[in-house]
Amino acid sequence: VPVLPSLDLVAPAEYPLLVKASAGGGGRGMRVVRDAGELAAEVASARREAEAAFGDGTVFAEPLLESARHVEVQVLADRHGTVWALGERECSIQRRHQKVVEECPSPGISPETRERLCAAAVRAARKIGYVGAGTVEFLVKGDRVAFLEMNTRLQVEHPVTELVFGVDLVRLQLEVAEGAALPPEPPEPRGHAIEVRLYAEDAAYLPQTGVLRRFEVPGDVRVDSGVESGSVVSPHYDALLAKIVAFGTTRAEAARKLATALRRARLHGITTNRDLLLEILTSRAFLAGDTDTGFLAPGGPVSAPPPRAPDDLQALAAALALAAANRRDAPVLAGLPSGWRNVRSQPSRARFEETEVVYDPLPAGVRVIAARPHEVILERDGVRRPYLVARYDGDDRVYVDSPAGSAGLTPVPRLPEPVEQVAPGSLLAPMPGSVLRVEVAEGDTVTGGQPVLVLEAMKMEHRIAAPADGVVSAVHVEKGQQVEAGAVLAIIQEGSP
Repeated sequence: VPVLPSLDLVAPAEYPLLVKASAGGGGRGMRVVRDAGELAAEVASARREAEAAFGDGTVFAEPLLESARHVEVQVLADRHGTVWALGERECSIQRRHQKVVEECPSPGISPETRERLCAAAVRAARKIGYVGAGTVEFLVKGDRVAFLEMNTRLQVEHPVTELVFGVDLVRLQLEVAEGAALPPEPPEPRGHAIEVRLYAEDAAYLPQTGVLRRFEVPGDVRVDSGVESGSVVSPHYDALLAKIVAFGTTRAEAARKLATALRRARLHGITTNRDLLLEILTSRAFLAGDTDTGFLAPGGPVSAPPPRAPDDLQALAAALALAAANRRDAPVLAGLPSGWRNVRSQPSRARFEETEVVYDPLPAGVRVIAARPHEVILERDGVRRPYLVARYDGDDRVYVDSPAGSAGLTPVPRLPEPVEQVAPGSLLAPMPGSVLRVEVAEGDTVTGGQPVLVLEAMKMEHRIAAPADGVVSAVHVEKGQQVEAGAVLAIIQEGSP
């Protein structure tokens, strides 16, 4: 692989570049550089992020091949000269250069390209005398193949290879390290496996923190997770909550199993990327195997979906469960119907921040089979649907789960508390974090999009930019300060000074 000794030698025609951390991955310490004018600032930012995440600020750069497939080969080598290539994984669907969906095998490369990649990975491992499990990564665009890197470790996505090849890579890696010999040939692959990464993040890919009130993933899937119901998700670690993996005899079967498990999962307390994962798994482009690294980019096949509004029956179930809870908890007159009025012509309704629903009288065609504080069974057009309802101390939301999906609703109090007023032009912290740098001072003139300060959260840098041209009228934070989500960081007075 040709290597330049200095980034100063990169010719203009060789841009764009991708600056990457040498000591690790996961999207940390990675920056896209489109021209030489951006290089110094982006390298410095990547170094800081790499140092914070891995304790090593060493970075390197490589050509950026855009809208290509990200394909990697799993290798396993022993001390006796045997090197296995356990097929390839496709990891093209990414956000912020961090993988979101991985599968084995790739749905979009030819047998000839597969053979070429596996042979190259085996040659690389032999050339350096590698022992253990590792991954050799490539970008593939048509007939063009570009080498990316070799990760000398197990990858997050190794379970899809384990399911397709019927091996335990963790066990084999340990046995090889103890001197065991591998059989001459690896097992034959069978079926298809797909893995999704469940992140604690919102639709803008911003990390979310708080208490994970409930974490239950049902179905015929494998779940590798470091959290459980009641876990606290802090800003000090990666936003990854779990890897959820499905295996099928066909790719379509694996995708269907995975989508079903995600719909039926009970995930309460923290916003996750579940809706995005479902959007991907059910999209026409994904099911056709038309995936590349631009899949989630603006204008790509799938963009981050807006928060999904609860459907009418989910909202109705929440209202009926709240009414049942009110009747149960009533200190007196327990037999009096909840929401009772002298004027019977007035319907009983429940207001949520997301929607409003009338539950007495019921909507046409809907019948209540059961209504309890934690379970509601509704029938519409002869079809019965159970709805599980949950509330938690310290959490205002009502969580409704059903086989068709889940929703979180926030009841609107009858006597709302006063809302704290925020000055126009206020820049608010989108998540809890630490102020890494303040780029402006009070009185400075700024242009729209100009960085005002940088927050660090979950080992990632997040730039806070001016929303429009204006003047900095106030800066409320300083370097190193810890801030909560929603805190006012600075105020920009729009317009000319």
